[in-house]
Amino acid sequence: MAVMELKVGMHCERCIKAIKKAIKTIDDMESYQLETEINKVTVTGNVTSEEVVKALHKIGKTATCWAED
Repeated sequence: MAVMELKVGMHCERCIKAIKKAIKTIDDMESYQLETEINKVTVTGNVTSEEVVKALHKIGKTATCWAED
């Protein structure tokens, strides 16, 4: 099981709801956590960071690896 930490812009409730909905559609995703105050999304499961980034990209969000910041 992998843990991905990504930086994703979350500016309003609509963004947050869209991000949650997109993450929930990822196959083999076990859990997720959003830290809105620091724009951090943590996803746990049998998924790759590419899968998470792709799901977020589909809703118009860009995501970067948290460690790159």
